[in-house]
Amino acid sequence: MATGREVPKLMMGVSRTRSAGAKVTDEEYAQFEALAQTRGLTVGEWCREVLLAQLKPSVANLPEETILAEVLGLRMIMINLLRALGDKETLTPEKVQKVIQWADTEKFATAVERLRDYEARRNS
Repeated sequence: MATGREVPKLMMGVSRTRSAGAKVTDEEYAQFEALAQTRGLTVGEWCREVLLAQLKPSVANLPEETILAEVLGLRMIMINLLRALGDKETLTPEKVQKVIQWADTEKFATAVERLRDYEARRNS
């Protein structure tokens, strides 16, 4: 029976022999079905995509990570420049640029770390 979808040639030789599943309510299944249909997938295909996506490392260009990284970068710059002013240091353009460059190199790693800490707290 034709479903209107072609099986990609790359997948034709792949044998999937294991199953991963969970019991859900009728209401939850209906929600999964609706989400899958919006993507043109069956519930099984959609579930597989969602599960496999969890195996991939977090992508730095996700909107939440990018926004958090920028906010943390600004925070790092402000804290370091205000600390320098509080210590009566002279803020030369070179010093300010050095702080900005440091924040730019650290902000994404710090954002990912904060998000992982949040996720760990949420799941505990």
